Amino acid sequence: MHAPSRTTFARHARRALPLVVVLMAAPSAASAATGPLLSLTPERVSNGHLALAGQPWRVRVVMQPWVEGQTATVRFYRHGHKLRVVNVNLTMSPTGKSGMAVVAFGTTKPGTVEVQATHLATPTAIQLVAKPVRVDVAALHAAPGARGPAVRLLQQRLAAKGYVVGQRGLFDQRTARAVLAFRKVTGMARTNVADTSLFKALLAGKGTFRVRHPEHGKHVEADLSRQVIALIQGGKVQRIYPASSGKPSTPTIQGSFRVYSKSAGFNTKGMYYSDYFIRGFAIHGYAEVPVFAASHGCLRIPIPDAISVFRWIKIGDVVDVYP
Repeated sequence: MHAPSRTTFARHARRALPLVVVLMAAPSAASAATGPLLSLTPERVSNGHLALAGQPWRVRVVMQPWVEGQTATVRFYRHGHKLRVVNVNLTMSPTGKSGMAVVAFGTTKPGTVEVQATHLATPTAIQLVAKPVRVDVAALHAAPGARGPAVRLLQQRLAAKGYVVGQRGLFDQRTARAVLAFRKVTGMARTNVADTSLFKALLAGKGTFRVRHPEHGKHVEADLSRQVIALIQGGKVQRIYPASSGKPSTPTIQGSFRVYSKSAGFNTKGMYYSDYFIRGFAIHGYAEVPVFAASHGCLRIPIPDAISVFRWIKIGDVVDVYP
């Protein structure tokens, strides 16, 4: 027999089926990690983890994916002591991709509450354990010198409304003045203590300074009935300070004026960093700023706030003074 020629090999090669190579991608780390999951999320808390004593909050339990007929057990602990155990039925979420339940909780005692959740194995779903979450429950009271989560929450909410607070987490003198200003604006007793009623008012959204003259652009408003001044820009409150206006025998002049002169430092009358808006009437720092009207006609503000206010106010800025 003769060996096949090169022509014969070529003819058979043309008839052969083409070789197809399929490359299979390796599963990604994300897809490999995807699987049944149980999770906990605190709700109605501040900063994701802060609640107030006596105020209700809750946790949301989510199981992914959705499997009909599943339950979860939620446990609440404080310092290792079991506070509450709740068994819940998981219902389908609006997306249909997970099961969920909401568990309400609240305590009158401050401290850290740890929340745990488990799902026991069933014929259709494996056992799952959620990563624990912690909620700091703060007392509904804070006074000068205090520290902690209640103070941080207090400062955060006050600052959001324009009240000037101090060192984060410390109830310092600047925070005390912010509390006093908030109490003045809301008509509460004029003290510097943040008690239960103040926290509740703050959490309810009260204490907003109502701007009377947004059309005046960058300006100052002095509310004589509330004994506060507010620095306004673009129709929004930038800062709010406690103040003391003229006593009944020497009342502060009312109306709209423009700052015409500025004087840095102390003068012979004890006025500190003064912004004059008509004749001898000025906004200035002073050693004594009681909670009532006590000046000779000027708008007194605390000495530690005077320089900041002085730098903010410019010649020509409007000062609105009203009852």
